Amino acid sequence: MQQAIQEKTLDKEIVIPVLREVKKAKRFSVKPYLYLLPAFITFITFIFYPFLKTIYLSFTITNPRGEVKSFVGIDNYKDILTSPDFFKSVIVTLKFVPMLVIPSMVIGLILALLAYRKIRGSATYEVMFSMPMAVASAPAAIVWTMLFHPSIGLINYVLGTNIGWLTDEKWGLISVSIVTVWLNIGVNFIFLVTGLKGIPEELLESSDIDGAGFFRKLFKMIIPLVSPTLFFVLFFNVVNAFQAFGQIKILTGGGPADSTNVLVYSIYKEAFMNNRFETACVQSLVLFFMMLIVTLLQFKFEKKGVHYS
Repeated sequence: MQQAIQEKTLDKEIVIPVLREVKKAKRFSVKPYLYLLPAFITFITFIFYPFLKTIYLSFTITNPRGEVKSFVGIDNYKDILTSPDFFKSVIVTLKFVPMLVIPSMVIGLILALLAYRKIRGSATYEVMFSMPMAVASAPAAIVWTMLFHPSIGLINYVLGTNIGWLTDEKWGLISVSIVTVWLNIGVNFIFLVTGLKGIPEELLESSDIDGAGFFRKLFKMIIPLVSPTLFFVLFFNVVNAFQAFGQIKILTGGGPADSTNVLVYSIYKEAFMNNRFETACVQSLVLFFMMLIVTLLQFKFEKKGVHYS
């Protein structure tokens, strides 16, 4: 009897403090939200408020200073959806995205495959291949403008041609894509070489012993193992392609004949050259939904093509 009483007393001594801690945990505490307050303020000020303001302005007519003159409802959307210039910008953007994403990823993967194995000179390759990442788009575009010059440019001199890379409508988008691919190679290389270094050496050595060739190892082992990194790099490059602006402004200014007038540059031109802020807001929302759709499609097919170990 005395032992049972002691056991009950011991249970109370253990259970009651635990219950007190649970009650304390259930009480509302403002302290965690105070830590999150700076992040909330930043997001509200620089993301949520501008986004909501963009939606509001897309239903209005503004003056050259961006002040609302009248509310017009969906008329701005009707004008955009019937504008041939807008649809040309959309088509140029949809052309530009694969012209940037595919070469950037392929070249980045090739360079990463050259550098990830611990061989003589691999550290030098890593530094050399990642150097474009340290160059901003504006100075890079200025250098490439001189390289693309039709008469004194190095590219025409080496190729023995006389192509107007930045003045010919057929070559304008290709030229901008080349510059943007060069700018993105460094980042792609760093991400991919990091993913490749995560592959266990034992797997590669065992495949060598089994007599597997390079391409068999590449498609059956290496690519599946780095597929999460490849998916991230794909997402990163698609977002970059939709947001490319600086190099386009310096190299071609949206020309020649609007052949490089992607949506981001069209938004800039409407807002700050034509002072049509409402049109720029509508185009911004269209670009947002285009990126949203592409992102949702990417994540939908992620489960089929990405293998997490």
